[in-house]
Amino acid sequence: MTALRTPALVAVLAWTLTACAPLTPAVPAAAQPPQPMQWQAPTGTAETAAIDARWWQALGDPQLSAWVEQALAHNNDVLAARARIDEARAQIQLAGAAGRPVLDAVLPMSSGRSLGSTGMTHLRSLQPGVQASWEIDLWGRLDALGRAADLRYQASQADRDAIALSVASTTAQAYVGLLSLQAQLRSAQATLVSREHALQLAADQARVGYISQLQLTQAQSEYHSVLQSIELLRHSLARQRNALRILVGWEAPDGAAPGTAALHWPGEGAPDLEALQLPRLPVALPSQLLERRPDIARAQWQLAAADQSLAAQRAAFLPQVRLSASAGSLLINALDYNPATVWSLGGSVLAPLFDAGRLKAQFGVSVAQRDQAAYAYRGVVIQALAEVENALAGSQLLQTQMAQARERQQVLQRSLGFAHDRYQAGYASYLEELDAQRNLFAVQQEVIRLRQSQLDNVIALYQALGGGWQAGGGQGL
Repeated sequence: MTALRTPALVAVLAWTLTACAPLTPAVPAAAQPPQPMQWQAPTGTAETAAIDARWWQALGDPQLSAWVEQALAHNNDVLAARARIDEARAQIQLAGAAGRPVLDAVLPMSSGRSLGSTGMTHLRSLQPGVQASWEIDLWGRLDALGRAADLRYQASQADRDAIALSVASTTAQAYVGLLSLQAQLRSAQATLVSREHALQLAADQARVGYISQLQLTQAQSEYHSVLQSIELLRHSLARQRNALRILVGWEAPDGAAPGTAALHWPGEGAPDLEALQLPRLPVALPSQLLERRPDIARAQWQLAAADQSLAAQRAAFLPQVRLSASAGSLLINALDYNPATVWSLGGSVLAPLFDAGRLKAQFGVSVAQRDQAAYAYRGVVIQALAEVENALAGSQLLQTQMAQARERQQVLQRSLGFAHDRYQAGYASYLEELDAQRNLFAVQQEVIRLRQSQLDNVIALYQALGGGWQAGGGQGL
């Protein structure tokens, strides 16, 4: 009868303690992410086809691809993200070890002198042996911690892929920016040659009194203005090259690490900014976006890990059962060091009764951390939706602006011809031709910058749509 009563008593006690554990609150309703059915911005001719994981190759420049591949292999942020994956993998092993028995070798030794009934006694002892302990995971606390570690490992993989996607996009945009600066520099240098000829002509005409000193000083001012622009562009080019080198781990151009393509600065024979292809816009439904972006997947797994940590913290309110055992030999000088076998078996139940609110406070911390992860997930989704909307809207705007700028460039090109003819025929002053030259140079620079903006916007849209990422597929790492 006693043998049946003891398990029943343990079961009743366990049920009572389980009832004392707090209920897990639901995720706040405000943390639910929005789920729009369609985009607000017009998608135009955007295609819904799957995105290639090496989407940067669609721009049609092998050197751009070489720079991106180099960045994915050697960028410092990508390398640090890989190290975080190694850390998360080790955390899985650490969490799994907590649920397995632990076996230790022990070698207690002691030496002491004391007064006994027969006088002073000097006792020496040696007890080699092994000790084993094991926590029985009755309530799934250790299992929940293991699942949390595994989810954080998956989140670290998605984090690496999100960083790789960002690095690829940033590298592509930096390369496009370098081409843009080179195009602006070539335009400025061509304009400088024209201004130099015009200045020489103005100086000759002022010397014979054909034009005034005011017109000469205007020509000098325009010449030095373009010269100053060239110096600023050269400085910007140097900074842009350094920015690219930072992205690829400071690898020197015209050389690369083993296994990667050689890097070269864009130059003669390489595609210029205008030669880069402007691929048709990719697009996806808002519902598909949740499955295509690594940063959204990372936030999802972090939220799931926070849920498991919360479950483990709730299980801390329940009794913890540990088993222990030890075995060994006892050698003492009183027995002439004749080995004696000693062993022990035991168990313990640790049930929290009073802790001054520590467990409740820790549970509250876990609830708050779970809710923060839920809001973080919602924030990532909102940011992703906004990035796609901005890129789609920017595509339409930039296309319109580019068409208008090119038309204006053609008009100003004809206007400069008219102004030059009027000046040569004596119907207008040289200031009119200078003004036409200034306007044409400004719109030429604007066309180059708009082309750069169009390419940057396409790159940003590829990034906003996840860059062809798939769970478990990685980002070309």
